[in-house]
Amino acid sequence: MDGRPAVDREACLGTGMCVVYAPNTFAHDDESKAVVADPAGDPAEVISTAVEACPMGALSLVADETGA
Repeated sequence: MDGRPAVDREACLGTGMCVVYAPNTFAHDDESKAVVADPAGDPAEVISTAVEACPMGALSLVADETGA
């Protein structure tokens, strides 16, 4: 995986696709918006699929502060 999962909360509409695809990584908060519950909760390929599946494009993979 090229980076850690991140959520653009302004773009998120809470469709839940991320939770369907990567339920150990993503969750919904009290506003029904996606949050990263555990950045390594699912295998990298599963997280990547969840990022790609978001219909709003609210998910991304970002480099960590060490540049990885």
